[in-house]
Amino acid sequence: MNYCKKVIVGLTIVLTVVSCTSVKELATKNEQIAFLSDVHLLDIYGTFSDSDYKGISNPYDGKYTLVRTMKSQLQSTRLFNENYFAFLAALDDVAKRNIKTVLLPGDFSDDGQPINIRGLKKILNEYSNKYGIQFIITTGNHDVAKPFLTDAGKTDFLGEGGKEQVIMSKAGMYPPKNTNELPEVITKDIGTMGYAEVLEELGDFGFFPKKTDLYWETPFTSYNPDNYTFEKGLEQSTIEKRTYAIPPYNTTIPDLSYLVELENDVWFLAIDGNVYVPKDEAKESPKNPLNYNSPGGGYNQVLTHKKHLISWATKVVQEAKKRGKTLIAFSHYPMVEFNDDASEMMKKLFGEDKMQLHRVPTEEVSQIFAEAGVQLHFAGHMHINDTGIRKYKNGKALFNIQIPSLAAYIPGYKILTIQNKNKMQIETVVLDSVAGFKTLFPLYEQEYAYLERTKDPKIWNKGILESKNYYEFTTWHLKELVRSRFLEKDWPTAFKNFMLKATAMDLLAFAQVSPSKTEKYKNENWTGFDMIFDYHRMHSADELALKDIGKDRMNQYKIIIDSYIDYYKKVANPNATETSFYEFCSIFKSFLNGAPSDKFIINLRRNTIH
Repeated sequence: MNYCKKVIVGLTIVLTVVSCTSVKELATKNEQIAFLSDVHLLDIYGTFSDSDYKGISNPYDGKYTLVRTMKSQLQSTRLFNENYFAFLAALDDVAKRNIKTVLLPGDFSDDGQPINIRGLKKILNEYSNKYGIQFIITTGNHDVAKPFLTDAGKTDFLGEGGKEQVIMSKAGMYPPKNTNELPEVITKDIGTMGYAEVLEELGDFGFFPKKTDLYWETPFTSYNPDNYTFEKGLEQSTIEKRTYAIPPYNTTIPDLSYLVELENDVWFLAIDGNVYVPKDEAKESPKNPLNYNSPGGGYNQVLTHKKHLISWATKVVQEAKKRGKTLIAFSHYPMVEFNDDASEMMKKLFGEDKMQLHRVPTEEVSQIFAEAGVQLHFAGHMHINDTGIRKYKNGKALFNIQIPSLAAYIPGYKILTIQNKNKMQIETVVLDSVAGFKTLFPLYEQEYAYLERTKDPKIWNKGILESKNYYEFTTWHLKELVRSRFLEKDWPTAFKNFMLKATAMDLLAFAQVSPSKTEKYKNENWTGFDMIFDYHRMHSADELALKDIGKDRMNQYKIIIDSYIDYYKKVANPNATETSFYEFCSIFKSFLNGAPSDKFIINLRRNTIH
């Protein structure tokens, strides 16, 4: 009797592993697969094909570079520039480990610009040719921002003298704010590609079949593994034959999902989870990219606007079981709540439209894919390290593994080792030392001098340029992000003001911690801001952040959290600050009690993790 466990592995991406017992042993024992998500590559050394503009000369090495300002980086949830070097460091590490299969679950580019897609293609080809690495990719919301080619650009490239440089794909898109601005640069290479252009450039990385593939299909192909030929696959791989009608107007949108078998008994299911909900104008002008909302909602919108992916994934899982295949599926979006089950409490504290809570998949999403047999799912999109678990009474279970971004704290990637048909080992590789990460610092010095000279109120903390390694650099990035964006836009004003004025002793007292316990902490100099920052570190990196926070500080947080939660339950009429602090402590406690997320083994037969 055959015994089958199904797993889909997803990408802010979906990855599915389906392992089945058959008369023959699993051929993929101890096979390793690397997942590099949310690379957000900006080709800082790229060249425009239709403009003489080269960027600015870097005093460090004399090279012309196309980089965004440090100011813009520190107000974004991702780095724009240094992740170029981090991507190369991660690929070098993959090659050193002799891993031959790498999955990129979306957001592999800055924003789908031609210059950056070409840069990515060049890098992938170099590592493929030099190390024999096979890259399998799928699209994220930053790779195909709209389904069709769209004019776009950025106003915050770093220009001469530390000023901002505007680069647009079409003239007239950006009205100048003052006479001191640098002349804008116009180039089509800074627009955003649509599906057709991305497919043309990156078709070699899974989107099209190859003669060496044992099998390849899409949700729309008419053949099956028994009658497949390369010629059939190639004939049905054109973009015209990979479209679906999206409601409510049934406009036609491409879908780049595919299934590929590179070697015996291993199937990769690449799910394109991008959903472009049409605006009313799309009914009359369906080819105008501006008539579609940007993707990013993930599987919540798949359930309503892209249902064919559910039936296709279910069919593929069943086919994998029937044929004794190990199925690894991936897309850009998570299938399980990724806030350690604290999302509802976060909505109470921050509001439903804050902290990216609109991206949390519903429980219906998790249950539908679990019912389909998905057990193991890898995801990206959120730039966090996390493991989410859902178990159901019928014995079904779904494990959602969030892949950290290379462009944020803590920078890293995941390695899946298929030990046998039931045991899947998952390891998080943290990037600390990255060669060349300081290369652009002289340019930031110019920017800082300009901001200082013009008394810019949004000037950043120059301490980031003292970072000793890339790990420390991303820590600085998060700290500045908290200071300049999260506190300003996401945290409720009254509670924020309370926390920013509080000392360690203030919070210990507010939490009703007994004086006998607080006496030994009277010389502590951390503040409410430090606790907020460590909250964000835990949210971003989960257990990986514990060593940065430190055991002693974390013990103090636990004392405050546990003491206050107990105290709050006895308060008859709590005021707003007391309620907000209770919500904050409850969320923090959820982060501290999440599932393993560093290095662990999932048993697919027992649905256990350790």
